[in-house]
Amino acid sequence: MEFSQYNVNALMYITPRPELVFTEGRGMWLTDHNGKRYLDYLQGWAVNCLGHSPQCITDAVVAQAGKLLNPSPAFYNENMVKLADQLTQHSCFDRVFFANSGAEANEGAIKLARKWGQKNKNGAFEIITFDHGFHGRTLATMSASGKPGWDTIFAPQVTGFPKADLNDIASVEKLINDKTVAVMLEPVQGEGGVIPASREFMQALRALTKQHNILLVVDEVQTGMGRTGELFGYQLSGIEPDIMTLGKGIGGGVPLAALLAKEEVSCFVPGDQGGTYNGAPLMTAVGLAVIKALTAPGFLDEVKAKSAYLSKALNTLSEQFGMEGERGEGLLRALKLGSDIGPRLVEVARDLEPIGLLINSPRPNLLRFMPALNVSYEEIDTMISMLSKVIQQVIDEKAAASTAS
Repeated sequence: MEFSQYNVNALMYITPRPELVFTEGRGMWLTDHNGKRYLDYLQGWAVNCLGHSPQCITDAVVAQAGKLLNPSPAFYNENMVKLADQLTQHSCFDRVFFANSGAEANEGAIKLARKWGQKNKNGAFEIITFDHGFHGRTLATMSASGKPGWDTIFAPQVTGFPKADLNDIASVEKLINDKTVAVMLEPVQGEGGVIPASREFMQALRALTKQHNILLVVDEVQTGMGRTGELFGYQLSGIEPDIMTLGKGIGGGVPLAALLAKEEVSCFVPGDQGGTYNGAPLMTAVGLAVIKALTAPGFLDEVKAKSAYLSKALNTLSEQFGMEGERGEGLLRALKLGSDIGPRLVEVARDLEPIGLLINSPRPNLLRFMPALNVSYEEIDTMISMLSKVIQQVIDEKAAASTAS
């Protein structure tokens, strides 16, 4: 089917998209409407933690679809209970509320923190967040985010989110006052450019929040579910937060998210929180398949090994082209380009023949890599080889343009 035969104008315009329609995916590979294959290092922005259409998720969906889709969240269902039990067993948290997206989970975390503040901190409601942080696209989560320009798009913002600087504990401490109820951050700022919070900073932050009797909230929508090499990113620092949010990887490609909290923080009462699809057995069946795969013996050890392999390969590439190195945690990594060639690299990589390469440039001077957690070493080598050719082509283009001018 030709691209012109797809009525793409029936979709609301929200972002420029290339003229291709994906029709199939398997593992690290996508296929478009022309039959062209692409090595996918986006994986839906870290959503497909086991790659495209893994057999365990296909089996879970098929089996559950024939049994029960949604009995209403007013009732318990078996998968909802089992997945909540698995999440609490593998984390420091006691209670789980399921949602459909990371933004919804973060919205729930904001509400829970404010409710706790009403009950325990004389109505304290301010949540300290961080410049360049990203927490979602609802009005409240946009206000909590520190993405440049977001304070004016849908003004006025929701108030109560003063911004500190990541890895600067003094910048957090000076914002704490009698209205402060929590500090909320991503263990690795993904959209901000794959910037990890240091172990020392996370430990100091935990100590500071305990000192002032305020909550620590970790947004693990991108870092959770094995992405950092640990099941949850907070585990890298040896701390225990009060609240955590999950999304993306927990559903392995389907809409599933979760809000987790310690028992003493779980203060919602009937009417405070809900959602028509929350904890539906079809989605939580997938979540069960995902967590079973991630907690299988040796799986996270392999993630750590492949992380080190990818990190070394990116550093070698950086040295080859005189770039500025790489950074990240686990299989969430970034190549620091040293110049604003990121968007052009994305285009050239996608248009490679006979197979394309899908990469992401959250900032013009940076590439972000979010492969499936079960990516093979061969697929890492293939990506590095393809990217090397792409970088050389873009460098040659710039040199030719400079000579012509």
